[in-house]
Amino acid sequence: MDQCVNVERELEKVLQQFASYGQHCDRILEIEYTSGLKQQISQTADRDVELSGTLSLVLSQCCKRIKDTVQKLASDHKDIHSSVSRVGKAIDKNFDSDISSVGIEGCWQSESQRVLSEVMVEHFFRQGMLDVAEELCQEAGLCIDPSQKEPFVELNRILEALRVRDLRPALEWAVANREMLMAQNSALEFKLHRLYFISLLMGGPANQKEALQYAKNFQPFAENHQKDIQVLMGSLVYLQQGIENSPYVHLLDSNQWADICDIFTRDACALLGLSVESPLSVSFSAGSVALPALINIKAVIEQRQCTGVWNQKDELPIEVDLGQKCWYHSVFACPILRQQTTDNNPPMKLLCGHIISRDALNKMMSGSKLKCPYCPMEQVPGDAKQIYF
Repeated sequence: MDQCVNVERELEKVLQQFASYGQHCDRILEIEYTSGLKQQISQTADRDVELSGTLSLVLSQCCKRIKDTVQKLASDHKDIHSSVSRVGKAIDKNFDSDISSVGIEGCWQSESQRVLSEVMVEHFFRQGMLDVAEELCQEAGLCIDPSQKEPFVELNRILEALRVRDLRPALEWAVANREMLMAQNSALEFKLHRLYFISLLMGGPANQKEALQYAKNFQPFAENHQKDIQVLMGSLVYLQQGIENSPYVHLLDSNQWADICDIFTRDACALLGLSVESPLSVSFSAGSVALPALINIKAVIEQRQCTGVWNQKDELPIEVDLGQKCWYHSVFACPILRQQTTDNNPPMKLLCGHIISRDALNKMMSGSKLKCPYCPMEQVPGDAKQIYF
């Protein structure tokens, strides 16, 4: 992120120079003045008379002024060129174009390559790029079951309809999957009915009868969404004067359409056993965050000639914080060994309440006693209990 900020800072300088350059041109050339002078000369030419002494003097002064201004603008333009080149240097300085140093040789064997191709195909299916996915399948020699593609085709069809504010395909899907959605405590179907009801309200008094008839669809959701339903029904009182002129104007918020797309994607993916985000997108984002730290640690390792420190394919030499956006599971790192716990090395809760890993517990045992590293309490190692997150 710091690298992006540095480049943006240089880019802002260039944009400011371009803006001031344009203002400088308009101010110094005095377009209105030269236009007026041109008009006077044209009028004189139409009368076929010689220029007056005053007009000739003004014209010569204007020519000299324009010449000096052009020279000044040319000089300023050269300064902008140097600023633009500094942006390129900032990019080269802050971004390492060669990332091969952090790669592991042989990591993309035939099996790994096949898995990567399958992940890419799934990503294209998610994005609705079916032709690209099928072309990749052919080139990579993958055999994708049509049943894997069908859910994504349906999801993209419904999302495209929602983006143009067509609720019918989403409502049909939600009604067909009502039981499973309600088992997940999903409010998707209610929110879709709510949006459709609001769209009827926007039609004015002409849709009042249809809106009242459609309100029957709220009955299955009355227990969990009673307050929302009351608000919707109360808005009917202001239908004559227009919802936009009533206390219920918040019902017309256009952000609801973007929200319903996100809610549908989340609940539909959960119903199909899929992650909301594409695994390829998540991996790419995590790699982009971790890459600068890995490049730095690789350079340090090479400078200190301790290349043997990083030789494992399944672990990193340092802990990289990817931010809360990439937190998907509870993780506990042992405060003693500075390592994340695993199934073979689970977290253990001591009698005093402090938690360490099993490996740390075994290393700190002194005969049949164990002293907590954080408090003076002595205890028997066997009293420690494994905990689960």
